[in-house]
Amino acid sequence: MPTAQLTLDPRFTIGAVHRRVFGSFVEHLGRCVYDGLYEPGHPTADEEGFRTDVLELVRELGVSTIRYPGGNFVSGYRWEDGVGPREDRPKRLDLAWHSLETNQVGLHEFARWNDKAGSELMLAVNLGTRGVLEALDLLEYSNVRSGSALSDQRIADGTTEPFGVKMWCLGNEMDGPWQLGHRSAEDYGKIAAQAAKAMRQLDPSVELVVCGSSNSAMPTFGAWERTVLEHTYEDVDFISCHAYYAERNGDLAGFLASAVDMDHFIESVVATADHVKAELRSAKTINIAFDEWNVWYQERFHAEDQITDIEQWPYAPRLLEDAYHVADAVVVGSLLISLLKHADRVTSASLAQLVNVIAPIMTEPGGPAWRQTTFFPFALTSRLARGSALRVELSSETYRTTEHGDVPLVDAVATHDPETGATAVFLVNRAIEGPTTVTVDARSLGDVRVLETHTLNDDDPYAVNTLAEPTRVAPVTNKSAHLQDGVLTIELPPVSWTAVSLG
Repeated sequence: MPTAQLTLDPRFTIGAVHRRVFGSFVEHLGRCVYDGLYEPGHPTADEEGFRTDVLELVRELGVSTIRYPGGNFVSGYRWEDGVGPREDRPKRLDLAWHSLETNQVGLHEFARWNDKAGSELMLAVNLGTRGVLEALDLLEYSNVRSGSALSDQRIADGTTEPFGVKMWCLGNEMDGPWQLGHRSAEDYGKIAAQAAKAMRQLDPSVELVVCGSSNSAMPTFGAWERTVLEHTYEDVDFISCHAYYAERNGDLAGFLASAVDMDHFIESVVATADHVKAELRSAKTINIAFDEWNVWYQERFHAEDQITDIEQWPYAPRLLEDAYHVADAVVVGSLLISLLKHADRVTSASLAQLVNVIAPIMTEPGGPAWRQTTFFPFALTSRLARGSALRVELSSETYRTTEHGDVPLVDAVATHDPETGATAVFLVNRAIEGPTTVTVDARSLGDVRVLETHTLNDDDPYAVNTLAEPTRVAPVTNKSAHLQDGVLTIELPPVSWTAVSLG
């Protein structure tokens, strides 16, 4: 049986675990908002039409921050369409996803839903088809208490207190040719800098995210980050990263190593940002908002779901509704490990998306809501990861992949909260054929015991939770965990994700 060893020491910290790392993303796309969050005729709907069964699952998921309203959608969005009396709101054609947008859910409704979910609102502004003035208008409407035309309009529209939005995205994926208003790095850097300076003149407390590359395979990756940051470095706080992963051509072994790519992506962006910092002789450090990440089988959308007929604009179509299997959940768990391993620089992240659309939560109109397999590693990591991420000394056997070379069979990270003494260890076993035994030297933690264990795996790595079988897959207690004389021994099944809480 393969083995791996790691050492925990609360003195070897990477950085604080920022709660914003456990954020998510809601876009007006498919059934994410309509028939997902919002379904007025549903038996569980509250007085505003929001499904309370979905709200309960969102709270259980532990989502800290929600990025809204896009995504590609935001580059054609007029925020004014979603405020004021619902009966007066216009229906618009959404070019990003070729759908009909009714605007029945807008800023006020989503902010109130966000409060119910216990999450922080993170807004994106349209720098695709609009620009600086519209960004300022939205900021004034959202954050100024009263006494100006737009703040008073917000009050008249039904919200007395300002929304107080802190995090703002300056557009979305502006490096992508698919994006409405796509620009070169030079042109985007200029408008992003203008918008950032203007927004800070209005509200100096805002935290701004500038667009990085939409993925690390873009031909402009690296050069894009450098050019954009040369224009915006002193005016923004974060640069974004986006990454999606999928199993291709039956290569499960390579897919399970997806976090190797995420590690390299993060480290490359950090190196580029720090290069610009040195170049500009700045005392400021730019952090990463990894504000879109997930497993996404994009080829399924392109092959089956695209609608291009100018006369067909469906309302809330079923788009990007991937059914996630066990291996997908293991990869999601390993990507969370990657984010925590870079806690010193990744201080915000958004799982894309929240409901129905490549999401951990699924719903059926008029019917139930259920947890996808990917729900579990996110919910458990969000609940257990507290304090600081620890730099574990990991030794593991390796295996060969075509795309990533030699990769450790086991990946791991730990967190430690000095206030409570709680420690959590998160582990992934990428082995396909058999279990791996891991020993964890936890003697530096003192006298601790195993509080809880959770392992997600299945004899069938492609098992899924569906409407017909919503509880087919769920984590179980790992009964192999044994702690003696400060050393934890645990057996990890093949293709599995595990969390252990010590205290």
